[in-house]
Amino acid sequence: MKGLIFRAKPLTPVELVHQIHHLLTVAFPNSDVKDYKRQEKVRELTRLIHEMKIVLYGDDNSEPATEPCAKLTQEFFKEDIFRLLIFYLPQLEPGVRQDVTHVLANLQRQRVHGRNISDEYLENNLDILDMLIPGYDDPEAAISYGAILRDCIRHQVAAKYVLESDHMKTFFNYQHDPNFDIASDAAATFKELLTRHKSTVAEYLNNNYDWFFEEYNKLLESHNYITRRNAIQLLGAMLLDRSNTAVMVRYVSSLDNMRILMNLLRDSNKQIQLQAFHVFKLFPANQNKPQDIINVLVANRSKLLRFLHEFTFDKVDEQFEADKAQVIKEIESLVPRCLTCASSKNCEGLSC
Repeated sequence: MKGLIFRAKPLTPVELVHQIHHLLTVAFPNSDVKDYKRQEKVRELTRLIHEMKIVLYGDDNSEPATEPCAKLTQEFFKEDIFRLLIFYLPQLEPGVRQDVTHVLANLQRQRVHGRNISDEYLENNLDILDMLIPGYDDPEAAISYGAILRDCIRHQVAAKYVLESDHMKTFFNYQHDPNFDIASDAAATFKELLTRHKSTVAEYLNNNYDWFFEEYNKLLESHNYITRRNAIQLLGAMLLDRSNTAVMVRYVSSLDNMRILMNLLRDSNKQIQLQAFHVFKLFPANQNKPQDIINVLVANRSKLLRFLHEFTFDKVDEQFEADKAQVIKEIESLVPRCLTCASSKNCEGLSC
């Protein structure tokens, strides 16, 4: 009975945020705090972060309530707890980092009186993204940083900031990382950046076409199967999106690009072959094919037609078969033009 009478009163959402703020600023940066005291504060911080998660998600006994969630969200962003959690994330235990990831994901989706407060917060604190992206350099916390980053770039202002920054170049490096988990997570973030906000991505690709696809083609030619697979899947998604029509036309007008896709058609993995086909088909389908592309297609006509006729899957796919028939028709109808005299003749694309 006494235990019930003297049990501590639960913290309000505002008190919860203030207590977490206090612990974050005391437990880690203060070298005067003795180890055993720091450990106590970290344990308390762990408990309060989990309590914050329960407020936002509910538990076995209750669903989350609108008003406490709204108050927690307002105070959380007002007190800049987002920045503190990102900064001290590597010093938290893996389970606590997971709780932080869930909390930040929820808070970025919370609407308070019809407003998404996290939109306003990120717009005024874009340097948060400069803290998140280098998190991929930390093998222990990389996956947590990646998950938080993907939630951030659901906001257009954040995605645009990352796209227009030098961080985009580092994403190519991260996808070549020998650590499988880091490379795969970076690829997932890269895909989110290049598919989430259509108009922003189209503008970015148009303005950065040359260097971007020079680096992108290196992913397609990677010795790593996973890297090639992720890259060819994303390339198809980008080029086949109507928002990127201008970029697609530019890409399929390059002979160097077509040669890369022809090599991928011969990949040992069937799924990579299929994804490569969905991009390769755009080259012969282009009604304004450059002459060098026509001549190479003609020069390789017999090999391509033999490959396409034999290119089948156990599971019947009517759309794939229709696309393949159209590609075969396009290649069969091509007429080469002599590179020397510019006349149409049966020279298989070679000069006189």
